[in-house]
This record gives sequence, structure tokens and C-alpha cells, in this order.
Amino acid sequence: MVTDAPIAMPTDKHILTLAQMFSPAFPVGAFAYSHGLEWAIDCGDVTDTTTTKHWIESVLQHGSGRNDCIFLGAALRADTPEEVAELDALCRAFAPSRERLSETELQGAAFCDTTKAVWQAEFGSLCYPVAVGRAARALDLPLELTGQMYLQAFMSNLAAAAMRLVPLGQTDGQRLIQELTQLTSAIAPEAVQADLDAIGSTAFLSDIASMKHETQYSRIFRT
Repeated sequence: MVTDAPIAMPTDKHILTLAQMFSPAFPVGAFAYSHGLEWAIDCGDVTDTTTTKHWIESVLQHGSGRNDCIFLGAALRADTPEEVAELDALCRAFAPSRERLSETELQGAAFCDTTKAVWQAEFGSLCYPVAVGRAARALDLPLELTGQMYLQAFMSNLAAAAMRLVPLGQTDGQRLIQELTQLTSAIAPEAVQADLDAIGSTAFLSDIASMKHETQYSRIFRT
């Protein structure tokens, strides 16, 4: 585990900047992606609040949620353009399906474009968690808080997809987000400090769902 990264105390400016970056109004198009959840709902694996919670928990703890936080932390610590390029290539290589690769590439490109326009921070075009890590470094944002808010936004987007597709009631959906927030708060601080050897996934059903979604006949979401 990497432990030499400085721990910055968040200020109101940091918090508000991160809230802006991970707001639904920030134009990365997160609402268009279900991360394979649409297929899981369509085939009957996810049918109610309990199964939705278990599905999202698995993605956060054992799949791309945790992995993204590891990539985010490594991107913040990268010191050279070569390190960033290698990390970006590795992040793309870990995408388990064509749609997952598209999801991280397109959101990352949109994030980079907007960050350049708003904060004049330019990093080219990177996949999403790597782009967020570079933005956190450029804007001196605290690493742990960045990871927590990234993972919270990711989780909330999956919950919102379930609200539309299962469907879940709005109150049940908000209760689900509140319960899962405790998990994101526990995962992110450890994951953003972990080294790249800790990357891995055992969220196999989620990965398979993202592959199956590529040929799903009727769908709302891009992934």
C-alpha cells in the first residue's frame, strides 16, 4: 500500500469543486450508462431493492468501483507524462468488455474537455478515473475526498438507473443510496492509497452483464 501521499485537509472550495465535478449537471453523460445493470434487470437477476443493493455492493467492493479508485489515486501520484500514459493504457486494458471500455473512454474525454474549459487544466484525453486523478492533482484537491465523492457519484448513478428500470420508488432509491454511502466511505480511502498490485475483480456477474448488454435487443442505456 502506498502511504507517502500527502493528506490534504479539505476546504469549502475543495468540497464545492468536487461537488461540481460529480454533479449530474457536469457534462460527462453518466446518466446514459448502467454499467451492465440494465441487462441484469432485464434477465431477472435484479428485481427489487435488496437485489439492487447486493448488485451494487459487489461492483463497489469487488469490481470496477474499487479498481477505479485505485487508478484515481495512482493517477494523482504519477509524476511524468509517461507514467500517466502507461496508467491510462492499463486502465483501458482492465475494462472487461467493449461497452465498459467505451464507458470509461467517453466519460473521461468529456471530463477532460470540460475541465480544460472551466479550470484551464489540460491532460489530453484520458479514461475517466485517470482523468479525475489528474484533475485532483492539478487543482490540489484532497485525494481521499476525491475518491469518496467519485465513488459516491458512481454508486448514485447505478441507483438512479435501478430507480428507472426495476423500478424502485424514489424514497426506496434514496434510502438505498444512504445505506451504500457508508460503503463508499469505507472503500475509497483504502483504495486510493493502494498500489496497482491490488487491482483485480471478482464481480464476475457484473462483468458478464456488461458483455451481454452489447447484444441486448431492447435497451435504454448505452452500457
